[in-house]
Amino acid sequence: MEQVQAAAELGSWEMPGELRMLEETVRRFMRQEVAPLEDRLEHDAYALPPADLARLQAKARELGLWCVQSPEAYGGAGLNLLGQCIVAEESAKCRMGAYIPACGAFGFDPPSIIFGGTPEQIRKYAVPAIERGEKAFFAISEPGGGSDPARAIQTRAERVGDHYVLNGTKIWITAASESRWGVAFARTGPGRDGVTAFIINMDRPGVSTKVIPVIRAYAPYELHFNDYKVPLEDVLGEVGKGFALVDRLLVHGRVPYAAGTLGIAQAALEIAIDWARQRSTFGALLADRQAVQWMIADSEIELRAARLLVYQAAWKADRGQDIKVDASIAKVCATETAGRVVDRCIQILGGMGVACEMPLERWYRELRIKRIGEGPSEVQRMVVARHLLGNRSK
Repeated sequence: MEQVQAAAELGSWEMPGELRMLEETVRRFMRQEVAPLEDRLEHDAYALPPADLARLQAKARELGLWCVQSPEAYGGAGLNLLGQCIVAEESAKCRMGAYIPACGAFGFDPPSIIFGGTPEQIRKYAVPAIERGEKAFFAISEPGGGSDPARAIQTRAERVGDHYVLNGTKIWITAASESRWGVAFARTGPGRDGVTAFIINMDRPGVSTKVIPVIRAYAPYELHFNDYKVPLEDVLGEVGKGFALVDRLLVHGRVPYAAGTLGIAQAALEIAIDWARQRSTFGALLADRQAVQWMIADSEIELRAARLLVYQAAWKADRGQDIKVDASIAKVCATETAGRVVDRCIQILGGMGVACEMPLERWYRELRIKRIGEGPSEVQRMVVARHLLGNRSK
């Protein structure tokens, strides 16, 4: 009976009025404030001029759109997961796409794991980062990593007196060279319960970065530790319990990540629709050709379905439900749908689809990464399959 009631509630679900207002506020901000500035940038630019960024960030603070994932108590907007998804989708509708939402206008949330630290750690690291709009990194992945990062971690941390000494390498770390601090995971014992989270201060000796050129202009980094010393006060959480802090973060983070890809795809579809209405070939508009109509229709159908999966996962999380499987489903569906939609839109535009004066080819490159980041599609399918098959007969 409870399941029937839950299904009935979900079937009649509508976005709350305050979240519709949030959606419209972000959409208007993107069109009126961000779009005119980014139109003056180079095709692959990934930063606004400092003066323009500062002006946008000041307006975002006034609108309550600053660091939307961070708690209000520490200077953020404190949005729930559904609110974060709405902001992620709308703020991805810019040339820089989902990897720098709103071109950085809404600030940069520190890794939410920091809010599981001590009051002193939050005061020292999280609060200044939010106040100043500074980036902080999150480092789990390693060169030999696989689908279970906890078991793949080889970076070691050894206790020596009043500090730990870290040695090892992290890889694919966003913003590592642009951050004053970040969080890295290192092995302090065997197995999943032998991984500890450490706050890394980039001003200390023994840590260095190296850029990793990738398919897009905004590149990640290798992060190298060579006898890097971490004082005991910078151990985050309990020793050996790093993944107890991060499990919920990893699951919930996939949902707004997925929403951002839908924003890119929706923007691409709007470009393709406008093009089809105006472009004539062999005496007829593209909009009158069935092949184009079906590409547009299929894209709209798939986007609506993916959006409902993303929003449902966020909605359930905000109700306190476990969304491990829902987040994996949403992440696979949204990222793969977005890739197909942008591919179709490029096809509709033909040569202009891959021209640098349009954002489509840049979005296409961005979306290819999204099927890997935050856990690749294969890992998400594994999560779903294990859930469905875990109780099968032997």
